[in-house]
Amino acid sequence: MVIKTKRKPTGAAAKGAGPGRPKGVKNKVTAELKDMILQALDNAGGVSYLTQRASDPKTASAFLTLVGKTLPMTVKGPGEGGEFFQKIVVEVVQAK
Repeated sequence: MVIKTKRKPTGAAAKGAGPGRPKGVKNKVTAELKDMILQALDNAGGVSYLTQRASDPKTASAFLTLVGKTLPMTVKGPGEGGEFFQKIVVEVVQAK
């Protein structure tokens, strides 16, 4: 025998809160933090500062981590399914 019971909503749902943030709208705190990071980068020297970090062996790995996080997650090629095509020509030369 299975007995089903209804649970009463708790927290914000019990108070009749709205549906929340609409899909696709960025978190306000995240946007503000991004703005602060960009301002700090600008104050530190911008491109010149990043170039110095990339050239310094002590900070190059951190710079490459930043590059990896800022590049697009998916790269699509010109192929129908997003494939990349490359023509390779091999020339066999007989030794003299």
